[in-house]
This record gives sequence, structure tokens and C-alpha cells, in this order.
Amino acid sequence: MTASSTTASNQIRVYNTLTRQKETFETVKPGHVGMYLCGPTVYAEAHIGHMVGPVIFDTVKRYLAYCGYQVTWVVNITDVDDKLIASANKRGLSMSQVATEMTMDYLANLQALGVTQIDYMPRATDNMDEIIQFVEELISGGYAYANAGDVFFDVTRDPTYGQLSNRSADSQQGEGGDAAAKKRNSGDFALWKSARPGEPSWDSPWGQGRPGWHIECSAMSRRILGKTFDIHGGGLDLVFPHHENELAQSNCCHGQPMVRYWMHNGLMRASSAAGKVGGKGDRDQTTAPESDDSSKISRSKGAGGLHKLIEKQTGERIRFFLLRSHYRSTIVFGDEGLEEAGQALATFYRLIERFQRITGQPFYPRVGANGALEELAFANDRKSGDAALSEKSSPLLVEVAKFRASYLEKMDDDFNTGGAVSDLFELARAINRFIESQSLEESQNRTPATMDELRQAMSVLRELGAILGLFLKEPKEKSDAGTGELVGKLMELIIQLRANARKSKDFATSDVIRDGLGQLGISLQDLKEGTTWQKA
Repeated sequence: MTASSTTASNQIRVYNTLTRQKETFETVKPGHVGMYLCGPTVYAEAHIGHMVGPVIFDTVKRYLAYCGYQVTWVVNITDVDDKLIASANKRGLSMSQVATEMTMDYLANLQALGVTQIDYMPRATDNMDEIIQFVEELISGGYAYANAGDVFFDVTRDPTYGQLSNRSADSQQGEGGDAAAKKRNSGDFALWKSARPGEPSWDSPWGQGRPGWHIECSAMSRRILGKTFDIHGGGLDLVFPHHENELAQSNCCHGQPMVRYWMHNGLMRASSAAGKVGGKGDRDQTTAPESDDSSKISRSKGAGGLHKLIEKQTGERIRFFLLRSHYRSTIVFGDEGLEEAGQALATFYRLIERFQRITGQPFYPRVGANGALEELAFANDRKSGDAALSEKSSPLLVEVAKFRASYLEKMDDDFNTGGAVSDLFELARAINRFIESQSLEESQNRTPATMDELRQAMSVLRELGAILGLFLKEPKEKSDAGTGELVGKLMELIIQLRANARKSKDFATSDVIRDGLGQLGISLQDLKEGTTWQKA
């Protein structure tokens, strides 16, 4: 299936920060998408705020691929920077050692949150030739100038400077100190910085030095995605100055737009902080996006140790928490929100457990006796999913098709994962109602027709969950329930004691056990096949 046929009928629309409106998604190269996301500066452990963009754009790629596009997604690593150098000096290590250690931490966290769709992760230090060449092209075009080993971009040479952030060149405040004295204009920004004693540096036509932050992304995105590509993502806090400067230097260097669609996700703030992060640009995108750093999650405010949070809450729960709202919204981070997300996610886990119990068929992939993966068959692209439900007339599958269509409509409308999650809940409720109406918990009521309907409905749940990167493997328990095997055995013992009490007609003891478990958040289900338990 080609992307052109997909968008012709479905009209994916994307909010473009540059134009401040939603636009029909049309790619530079038909059927292909080039997507770039600004990655971290790897000087310390990743915190939860660093996961917002990767989870969102991992989902964007999954959806575009589901719709038939071939997507190339790039996330850069900034491994040379003032903060990185300061961290290395403080720890008595080389800059590359610190960068490697923290990159591994970042990658481990991405893996835990199911961010698996990245195609390239270029590092700035591996792209020095491309960066230096880019700076030379800007100088030769009259857009940049060298002064005493430093090179600056001349913002007055770009008449459209400020178009992304809706700010003027005069409002740009660059580096102070020695750099300020070398500039022609206060708003000029560094493309190359002359070396300081004891700092890492590289040879260049302007002497020993290292690149400025903004030029790194322009050079790396051009090398992998070309002069013009489709989507550039990042947080609202990067609109100015980082993305504004990227856009200016790339547009001027190439004489053509750098990016078709600038996508910016809302920032994250702690639940106890006052005010929103992102200002007017967070929800009301009719004016220029702005960034209020006063309450956003950052290392300087004590954030960090993400691996501990993942152990406590699980990666899938955190991913689900991040996708429950629209990507341009502010995300309010706190234990209460994560617990609410966990309770909501448990709705799906209970349904999946119910399905597996009724059908005896695995929902998650398992390795069979012949070594092949055994799993519920589901559509992994939009065309086959449409075809699978196109001629279904049973009440359940008609309802399933309705919720699936609504889900896809939400995703077509600027990747509205929050709305899509609501439809996913409606789908789960419909399947649960079907199970109850057909009394499928009791084996004698299961017919080939009803079981086939159930399997088809669950395959749609799997299909739509996979777009969000959810329900792809059996969930892990939180670390505070890390003694899961022991808990399971204790529950078996408690259930047996209750069964013995009921058999002896000691219903008072049976009720005490049931009610006591309920107070602990554990519910029992008495079925003909036996009693099962689950967390409420």
C-alpha cells in the first residue's frame, strides 16, 4: 500500500508550529518520511522528561508505518557540550567516558519504555567533518563570519529570522563574555567555538575548537535525511533558540526549507508545581509557542534516576501515562498520575487474562514446541485491518469496527493519542460486555462462532495497542510486588483455605477471607473451573 493512497482517503493532519495550524500531511518523497528528534546532552542520568519526546515520536513512527509509510527516524546524541565537559572534570574522567556511560543509561531507559523504532542515533563527535563543511558553506554564502577562532551566524542576513518562535533577531541574546565582544550583532549565535585550555577540541580552518549546539543538528539531519525532510520534533523549550537557529542556518545554507512540519510536544511539570509549562503555545497554538521553565522537569530541579522509577512503576505504565494526553499538552507528573495510569492499564490486563483463560490461546507472543512464535493473529497495517472487518455483520464486530474507525480518526487528527486511548477503553468494554452476555466464562456456552468473534475482537485490540507500543509482551510486576512468585503461592493457599471453609459450610470464614482480600485491593472470581484472583 502506498502512502499517497492512504492520505488521499484518510487525510492525516499535523499541527505545524511554523504555520500555527493543522496541515494535510504530504511528504517530500511520496511514501517515505524523514523524521528528526533532538536527543539528549549526555552529561548525567536521564530523567522522566527526557522520555516524553521519544515515546511520542516512537508512536508517531508506529502509526505512519501502520499507514503504509517507510519512515526513517533519527535521534541525535549531543556528546560535546559545556555541561558534559564540566561533569567530566568533576568526576575526573574524559568527556567521551562520561558521554558513553550516560548514553548507555539513556538507551536502557528507552528500551524499558518500548522505544524501539529509532533508525539512527548519530553522535556529534562522529560528524565533525560534516559540521565543519556546513560552517564553511555558511561563510562562503555570506551568512556567517569568523573572528579570532570563533564563527558566528549573522542573524541580520536572514530576513525571516524569528519565524518559528515569532521573535525578532533583536530579542535573541547569545553568549556573553569573550564571545559577545566578537559578534557583529548581539543576536548572532555561535557555529564554532575556539578551544579553551584543557578542553576537547578538533582541527578546523579557524583553529582548534568545537561546534556550537545548533549547527550539530543541522549537519547530522542533512547527512542522514537530506536538505529538506518531513518532520522535526522536540519539546516546546527547544523552539527558541535551538530550533529557530537550526531553521535559519539550514534554510540559508540550502536556499530551501529545512523541514515541512515542525512538531513540538508539551513539557512536563511536577504535580506540586504551579502554572503550566509551555505558556500559550501549550494548548492555544494561535500565537507563538513559548517556554516557561519555572516548573518543568529538569536535572537542575532534582529529577533523575529514571531506572529506579521504571523498576517501581514498569516501563509500560510510564509509556501509557505519557500517551494518555495529547502530545501538545502539558504533562503533570506525579505518583498519583502514575498510579491512576496503572489502574487504567489494569483494565486491559484483566481483559487479556480473561481472553487467555476462556480461549486457552496466548495473547502475547510465546515460543511453541517447534520454536516458532505463537500469538494472536492481528493486522499490522491499516489496509489489512480494514479488510478484516469490512464484511463483518455480527453485533460485536460491527461495534468493534466503529471504535476502531474512531480510534484511527483521532490518530489521523494530529496523532491524538489521548483520544485514541479513550476509544481503546470503549473497545475493551464492548468485548467484556460480549463475554458476559454470552456467558463465555462457562465452558458449555462457548460455541465456535462466539469464540471466533472473541478472537477477532481481541485481534483488533492487539492491532490498535501495538500502534501505541502497548500490549506487545506480558507485563512486568512493579518492583514493590517483586516477590510475585511467593505472592502467587500465598494466594493459592488462601484460596484453598476459603474453598475448604465453603465446603464445610463455614461461610462466615469464607466471607472474612473474601472481604479482607477486597480491603487489600484483591478481588476473587468464583468460576466453574475454579477461583481466580486479580488486583482491583
